[in-house]
Amino acid sequence: MSHGNDQQGSVSADLRRRQLLKMMGAGTAMALLPNTIASRAVAQDGATKGGVLRLAAPFNPTSLDPVTSGAGSDHMVLYSIYDTLVDFEPDTLQPRPGLATAWEFETPTRLVFTLREGVKFHDGSDFDAEAVKANLERALTHPRSSAKGDLQSLKSVEVLGPHKVALNTSQPNTALPLILADRPGMMASPAAFEGGDRNPVGTGAFRFKRWDDGAVIDLVRFDDYWDEEIPYLDGLTYQVITDLNTGLRSVIAGENHFAYRLNPQQKLVADRVGDRVVVSSAPTVAVYHLVFNYGKAPLDDVRVRQAINYAIDRQAFNQAALMNLGTVAQTMLPPDYWAHDEGLNEFYTLDQEKARKLLAEAGHADGLDLEFFSYSDQASQQRSEVIMEQLRQVGINCRLISASSAEMYQRFMVEGQGDMMMVLWTGRPDPVQGFLFVYGEDGANNAGHVPPPPELAEAMADALVGQTQEERKPAFARMEKAALEHALSSEVAFVPGIEVYSPKVGGYEPNLLGKPKFNRLHLKN
Repeated sequence: MSHGNDQQGSVSADLRRRQLLKMMGAGTAMALLPNTIASRAVAQDGATKGGVLRLAAPFNPTSLDPVTSGAGSDHMVLYSIYDTLVDFEPDTLQPRPGLATAWEFETPTRLVFTLREGVKFHDGSDFDAEAVKANLERALTHPRSSAKGDLQSLKSVEVLGPHKVALNTSQPNTALPLILADRPGMMASPAAFEGGDRNPVGTGAFRFKRWDDGAVIDLVRFDDYWDEEIPYLDGLTYQVITDLNTGLRSVIAGENHFAYRLNPQQKLVADRVGDRVVVSSAPTVAVYHLVFNYGKAPLDDVRVRQAINYAIDRQAFNQAALMNLGTVAQTMLPPDYWAHDEGLNEFYTLDQEKARKLLAEAGHADGLDLEFFSYSDQASQQRSEVIMEQLRQVGINCRLISASSAEMYQRFMVEGQGDMMMVLWTGRPDPVQGFLFVYGEDGANNAGHVPPPPELAEAMADALVGQTQEERKPAFARMEKAALEHALSSEVAFVPGIEVYSPKVGGYEPNLLGKPKFNRLHLKN
């Protein structure tokens, strides 16, 4: 966490990011983990029960059903409604118990979970092995499931007892525990599956009260939550404020307690406010990237996609859009991350001549026109305009089409409209998830649902076999290289997680995904 606006703070944050990324491990071979969650729930700063935390939320959710949710920004609401089978340590992403107190690979293709007993869904029904089976089977079969790519190796779910369940896979998948620390592992009441989008029912610390679309989401304390230490708060109120400056001002003025997913521009403003707010700037694995719809022309031609990559000046983007607080990206894995191949750091550098040559070879010597999708908030459009101007200089003219994040996700990712879209990939607990989600045939961010190139598919499968970092790392290097050679996306810059909150807020702990969790927060007297 940083307080103040001196340059040393950003340098320290960068060094901390590097140290943490080196620490992060595969962490998926752990078995028979102890029940450690309750012991961590220690009240801080004289925490007392009560109060409603008011949050400035920059995006309206795409869905409150974890199976159909598609945007990374949805997590900040989902985390409070749904517990996951596996949780993760915020500073390293190592797995820790969640709704499962222990797990063990009995064989490379059979993972057995021991489930927490005495857990209730918000509707009063019991959480048990049958509920796990129902949730995972739904994630695999729901026609709008965004979890199919993550769970593509899951063959069957076997109930071994009321609180024991086995997951059988078609191939080894050591990433599965951490995959179940994300949306695929969020458990909903089977009785409420049909209303999950607008009437979600989980086992989380807060239960759903209302969602006024595009305006407010209210959650209230779940009095029967299994961890008796939390929640401290009576409720959470998410005020949907898509303009980040307005969201920040609402915290400075005391109208809201907490603003998240802010940009460096808002950090500079907040740094000047003094003790009226707390400014947190922490390292993350989140990256701004262009996702391509290469299921149709002209981006079905690898030369066009490569031209786009050579046309982008990543450092100029970092300076113009991120105030030099970002880190230039080549792949979805950041520099110094255990799974990243440092030899790929200069794979694409600005080369406008090469970009024009590739376009000419693809039959676009006179340039081409593309539809560029963006979110409608001012900051998103400004980032998009930086990229569009860089592309214009090599003859690629973009027409900007913008709307809310939920609408843009539906139109681009689900309906396959448009040519490319700039999004913030916020990362997942296990690094293979990004490749499955963005490049996998069933990946929710593969707009054209095009199968990955054979060498990429083979590397993704191999990355699921190894038990340790050393065993998995060569497969990730092959994955990164294949994605770059085929130019399946354009990675631009990694960003810090920036939150600004009232000094009344206690217990906040940022995580490497840059997705705040609010279950353990409290309001000080």
